[in-house]
Amino acid sequence: MTFRINNLTVKNFMSVGGQTQAVNFEDQSLTLVLGSNLDLGGDDTGSRNGTGKTTIINALSYALYGQALTNIKKENLINKINSKNMLVTVEFVKANNTYRIERGRKPNVLKLFVNNTQIKTEEIDDDAQGDSRDTQKSIEKMLEMSHTMFKHLVALNTYTEPFLAMKAADQREIIEQLLGITLLSEKAEVLKISVKETKDAIVEETARIEAIKIANENIQKSINSLELKSQAWENKKEQDLTALVNSIQTLITVDIDEELSAHIRLKSWEDNNSKIISLQKQKSTLESAVIQGEKTLNKYVTELQKLSNKQCPACEQDLHDHKHKEMTDSAIAHVEEATTYLTKIKNDCDKIVAELASIGEQDRRPITFYDTEAEALGHKNNLTSLENRLTDKADEFNPYAEQVEELNRSALQEINWDIVNELNNLKDHQEFLLKLLTSKDSFIRKKIIDQNLNYLNKRLGYYIDKLGLPHRVIFQNDLTVEITQLGQDLDFDNLSRGERNRLILSMSFAFRDVWEGLYQSVNLLFIDELIDSGMDSAGVESSLAVLKKMVRERHKNIYLISHKDELIGRVNNVLRVIKESGFTSYSNVIESV
Repeated sequence: MTFRINNLTVKNFMSVGGQTQAVNFEDQSLTLVLGSNLDLGGDDTGSRNGTGKTTIINALSYALYGQALTNIKKENLINKINSKNMLVTVEFVKANNTYRIERGRKPNVLKLFVNNTQIKTEEIDDDAQGDSRDTQKSIEKMLEMSHTMFKHLVALNTYTEPFLAMKAADQREIIEQLLGITLLSEKAEVLKISVKETKDAIVEETARIEAIKIANENIQKSINSLELKSQAWENKKEQDLTALVNSIQTLITVDIDEELSAHIRLKSWEDNNSKIISLQKQKSTLESAVIQGEKTLNKYVTELQKLSNKQCPACEQDLHDHKHKEMTDSAIAHVEEATTYLTKIKNDCDKIVAELASIGEQDRRPITFYDTEAEALGHKNNLTSLENRLTDKADEFNPYAEQVEELNRSALQEINWDIVNELNNLKDHQEFLLKLLTSKDSFIRKKIIDQNLNYLNKRLGYYIDKLGLPHRVIFQNDLTVEITQLGQDLDFDNLSRGERNRLILSMSFAFRDVWEGLYQSVNLLFIDELIDSGMDSAGVESSLAVLKKMVRERHKNIYLISHKDELIGRVNNVLRVIKESGFTSYSNVIESV
């Protein structure tokens, strides 16, 4: 895959003023970028400083990433004279699609076009610092190159911290990006999200099942309660049916005619029995009265006998004649009265005895099925009623049975752990893959590192040799860098300025080869004053030879920013950067040498 940057337009960006300046990157050549500051000199060979040469790569960096190569505040990227309407546009081609990014401030805007169709436009407020996180993420995902990698692969600048001067953690981050380990980490991050989603799904499904279990338990309690009520209802029905059958069978055995006759005999028996009881009660009363009458008669007779001797019955003293006569007359009257009363009650008692004798001895009380004759008369109705009740009772439907059946059929939910088991299997698989992607001992990571590190060391050795650096520089398996010379270990700072520049260029070229081998080819390369800094003529010549070979064999468009006038005769093209009246302009046509 090829990532080809075609052109860049700049307006009110840093030293570029309100007149839009354009730079075309479609040539395949080595171009020397020279500056002329007419405000400090007087002709086009005046001062080379402050002309705006680096503005090109700062503008390209800002267009792609929303920030310059160095730590320049975004407000300071706006041209100080015009102070508004800053706009940078870059066009590039990737995967047969044409892209255009328009990014500016005051007003703040970020526009992304794909095949001339704007896919997202956002007006950016000041708090957003001239950047949209979502759109920028989309752009960097499309570029497949971080800003740090951009500074080490495309825009080489003396102000960029050299790789070997970085902290170990920062070095590892770049190497992991370069060797594809970052892709593993990115995939691991995506996989972590998937693992979390799977775990959340397991928790959710488990919670759902637990809720079903609790609901089932509550429903089962209701079912058990209804079943107890249902069984009690069935038992009661069975008891009632049994009682009705027994009652019917009992009634069937009754001879109703004999029952009615028995009730007639019972009535006669009860009448006679009542009469006998009454007569016996009268007899008993009369017998008591006879005894009492006899006692009273005897008493009066005794008194009369005592009076015959003219003595007082009470004190046995002699009585006077008149008193004797009085008491005798009274005693005679009492005797007569007691005799009459006694005779009467004896006669009455004899009548009672005679009446009892006439009744005779009662037979045994007649036995009946019904208590009353009325009930006996309703025997047939009772039997019919019991038979109807038996039929109705037998037809009664258990009111709880349907509820139990309905709850068992529809309320109870089936508990199925298949989904949880599948999710657990998926989680185990995802965690295994995650371990392969993240573990330092993973054979995948080791394989990628060993394979790509070997290629990186080969390319690094190739460029070190071509640039004339007498040192041996090797990336170790732990991604650290070993610098040696004649068997002695050295640090990066042990090297001279020129040696460091050779190593910086060699490492950047090697990084670029690995990057293009793994990801995508990039048509553009900027080298900003690295050849100027402490590089001797041999180093300059060897660097130019490598760059020309890149142009010739790999069809790159390389811009060499330099202050060295003597390089004009060593390159094919020269891009003039002229600063006049405080504004930078670029030659619309690249000069051929």
